[in-house]
Amino acid sequence: MRIRLKGKPHATKTFERLTDARLWVQETETAIRDGRYTATAEARKHTLNDLVNRYIREVCPLKPKIANDYTMQLNWWKNQIGDELLSNITPAMISEQRNLLKKTISVRRKTEMSNATVNRYMGALSTAISTAVKEWEWMEENPLRKVSKLKEPRGRVRYLSEEERERLLSACRNSYNKDLYTAVILALSTGGRRIEVWSLRWKNVDLKNGFISFLETKNNEPRSVPLAGHALDLMQRRYLMQRRSEIPRIDTDMVFPSRVDPQKHFDFRVSFEKAVETAQIEDFRWHDLRHCAASYLVMAGVDMRTVAEILGHKTLQMTQRYAHLSPEHLKDAVAKMNHKIFG
Repeated sequence: MRIRLKGKPHATKTFERLTDARLWVQETETAIRDGRYTATAEARKHTLNDLVNRYIREVCPLKPKIANDYTMQLNWWKNQIGDELLSNITPAMISEQRNLLKKTISVRRKTEMSNATVNRYMGALSTAISTAVKEWEWMEENPLRKVSKLKEPRGRVRYLSEEERERLLSACRNSYNKDLYTAVILALSTGGRRIEVWSLRWKNVDLKNGFISFLETKNNEPRSVPLAGHALDLMQRRYLMQRRSEIPRIDTDMVFPSRVDPQKHFDFRVSFEKAVETAQIEDFRWHDLRHCAASYLVMAGVDMRTVAEILGHKTLQMTQRYAHLSPEHLKDAVAKMNHKIFG
């Protein structure tokens, strides 16, 4: 059978049965008129291996922050169903692989892979296929749009009680790492992410006006955060010490330079974990310092929009996880409503 429509790509295929041929003609003519046939034909030419290899080669270098994770995740899919033609990849196939991935035992935690991690693997594949659909015209649609993500638990909110905070700060102050205390105070005061605090440079610290600019952010949107109180005092003291020391640090602009390579930031993981252990605090990670900052802001009565701006949240939904810590604004709202209605 051969289909020729004016101004459209030609299509040819051979069949053993006339009924199959007629059905193909009917479906293919519709696809050609709708502009879907080219992608369908390309999907029969390329495998998932081709898609993953091209995405890793051409797109991942443009996304350095996620390139390593995406490469690892996409290679997993390639190992599982890489030989499949793109035209054969269905939601049912993806769903089956999703369930297999869920049963994979994590090397680090010795437990089944979490729902959140499985969803990250699916997200990487979905992003790659979306590129093949929109930019390369290799596929007509993304089959992952019909596959449900696994349910994830609510965002973690772990903050230190007043007693825990005092124990941790004491352990940091007495740590063998003399920079740890300042770094932790900075994280608690600004709500900065780990990499934002660790990779901070003096050129982005305004000691005169009391501001820090975080340029290397998770969402690639720079933001300025006030620097005040104890954190400002520590940073001023640190700046003067570095400039007035017998050997001034003129070889780097890093606030916390690595002792191996001054052009890179210091890694506080080992010293921080030791301080947490010394303080006898359970289930607490560096990122939880950010949760502490957000929680303390909310409990101090700061409105959600301001908290979101300080933390660099793109949506208020991300900040709402802390709303339960400050029920006073709800109490005030109900009181105003009652006063207006009932006097």
